[in-house]
Amino acid sequence: MEVVIVGDEAQAGNLGADIIEQHVRAKPDAVLGLATGSSPLSIYRALADRVQAGTLSLARCKAFLLDEYVGLEPGHPEAYRTVIDREFVEGVDIDPTNVQGLDGLAEDIPAMCQAYEEAIAAAGGVDVQLLGIGTDGHIAFNEPGSSLASRTRSKSLTGQTRRDNARFFDGDVDQVPTLCVTQGIGTILDAGHLVLIALGEGKAEAVRELVEGPISALWPATALQLHRHVTVILDDGAASRLRLRDYYEESYAAKPAWQGY
Repeated sequence: MEVVIVGDEAQAGNLGADIIEQHVRAKPDAVLGLATGSSPLSIYRALADRVQAGTLSLARCKAFLLDEYVGLEPGHPEAYRTVIDREFVEGVDIDPTNVQGLDGLAEDIPAMCQAYEEAIAAAGGVDVQLLGIGTDGHIAFNEPGSSLASRTRSKSLTGQTRRDNARFFDGDVDQVPTLCVTQGIGTILDAGHLVLIALGEGKAEAVRELVEGPISALWPATALQLHRHVTVILDDGAASRLRLRDYYEESYAAKPAWQGY
């Protein structure tokens, strides 16, 4: 696990975009894993800037969303497919038909989740997966207590997650759905490169557990410690509780250029 501490959100976004660009240049038809929430937005903006400047193309890429609320109507402004279309797809040159999301209105949720797993496998697997982290350590919608081997499935959202996400629903927690569908932790760990971005002091405890704590279902993100290729991008606030911060900064400063991301 590589921990990179940057000065601000813009630098975090540019680093995340650098990583995705490296994958796309090596494999123009790369499969991208897309996360919602506020943290990845700076990465999407940086990618859009590059596409619009003509220095990068995502035209041959495919993408899969991490999760979705259950019960929100198509086009709802906070449905995750709507958010990804607005914040990512509209700014780049990826074919919208190559961006696949989970169906929170499916009549048969388990069958839909199995089909989603099969679609990811048929695409060759995710090459680079973007992730955020919840204040309680969840990744995607894998809440505390989730199996570290879990696959795509439905989940109940915790009160903490619903309170955290109420800011997207006019501050009204009652508008936040109680159910979701999400890629499982095992599904996420199948991706080739995991890139997690966390910003602000509110994420500092979860980040400390992710990077330096024991692997535990109480902090689902700690499962990333088992992965062979993880990049954690942090600003000062999110890194503020790390005990080995000096080491992470020294290691990154000494990193040879040939190593890449």
